[in-house]
Amino acid sequence: MPPEQHLIRYAGHGDFAPDVIARAAGSCVVTTDGRELLDFTSGQMSAILGHSHPEIVATVRDQVARLDHLHSGMLSPPVLDLAERLTGTLPPPLDKVLFLTTGAEANEAALRMAKLVTGGHEVVSFARSWHGMTQAAASATYSAGRSGYGPAVPGNVALPVPDRFRPGIVDADGRLDWRRQLDLGFDLVDAQSVGSPAACLVEPILSSGGVVDLPPGYLAALRDKCHERGMLLVLDEAQTGLCRTGDWYAFERDGVVPDILTLSKTLGAGLPLAAVVTSAEIEARAHERGFLFFTTHANDPLPAAVGLTVLDVLARDRLDERARVLGERLQAGLRELAGRHPVIGDVRGRGLLVGLELTASGDGAADELGGAVTRRCAELGLHMNIVQLPGLGGTFRIAPPLTATDAEIDRGVAILGTALESALATTAG
Repeated sequence: MPPEQHLIRYAGHGDFAPDVIARAAGSCVVTTDGRELLDFTSGQMSAILGHSHPEIVATVRDQVARLDHLHSGMLSPPVLDLAERLTGTLPPPLDKVLFLTTGAEANEAALRMAKLVTGGHEVVSFARSWHGMTQAAASATYSAGRSGYGPAVPGNVALPVPDRFRPGIVDADGRLDWRRQLDLGFDLVDAQSVGSPAACLVEPILSSGGVVDLPPGYLAALRDKCHERGMLLVLDEAQTGLCRTGDWYAFERDGVVPDILTLSKTLGAGLPLAAVVTSAEIEARAHERGFLFFTTHANDPLPAAVGLTVLDVLARDRLDERARVLGERLQAGLRELAGRHPVIGDVRGRGLLVGLELTASGDGAADELGGAVTRRCAELGLHMNIVQLPGLGGTFRIAPPLTATDAEIDRGVAILGTALESALATTAG
């Protein structure tokens, strides 16, 4: 019988990975039969400090022995300390925090708050977005999971993705004309609106949507579109926040401060910790109107203590700078591969969130090749992830831990090159 015989399958048409993982440390996971895999996904794009980081292990052991869980109305020192520390890493006016468990939950709370504060209900997000599987978050998710579950929440509208590699609208030079695309996108938003705008929920870099970095200037223009309509700009930095892109937050590059920021994955470095961060003004308005988001693990002390340790390590080890250096090394290695293999159409991203897109000709050929390369990588000792969207299955999301070594980055690129050569030879044969 397969090892997953008693498990509900939850990844759509995807299967569980064939290997069962027994333990993990640093940048590697180890299977039950002793095979080591270099983890170029940081778990679920979360373990930015690698697996079983000794300081996180020590924090969990200490905190769970003293105070792990409380009634959601009670406060504890780790929660108060983390709120102060986290807001200290952010620009004003982001100085109010709610701690939760997952990215979907954080986006759910953020949208609930935006709707209450604005009095509207309409939500705009990208056409290849992923914001979670709870009700409002799933309704703002367009990359997968929309068919077969009944109506989405009313008022959700999709914007076209400003993809420079696959531009939908181009200028005279054939390059993405993102300003015109954004204008046309909001023309459609306005046409569909019933006059009840609430929020625009987007990622600064679409990850599940193909590792699409918003063009410089786009985020500021999007903010202006939102504020002209009385909408709040909500940024989902589940994967981009806390040093992964080479800055503490991806929005820093554009100098745009969101009305509401959601964090998750990276904040707990693999443990379940998420946050909603907003201004005192928005928090006060929400509170006056009876904002309710009461969950079993809101403001729990154990994950908050872990979050404090994560911030300590990120700041002490200057992992924002490390992400920039490693990201440059990773992209240089991938571009060298692209020089040898024309099937690599694009290498993109920021810091240690990098996309590599294959462009094999023929319907579904890139998807098929991406799957073959992923399987061969696993056989050779490298765990890789491809975008699970039709037509984008040849796009790899590469996100090693920020604590990876130069040698591990080089080894991963070398394995990927060998796997690609093997898959191409098999396809040609």
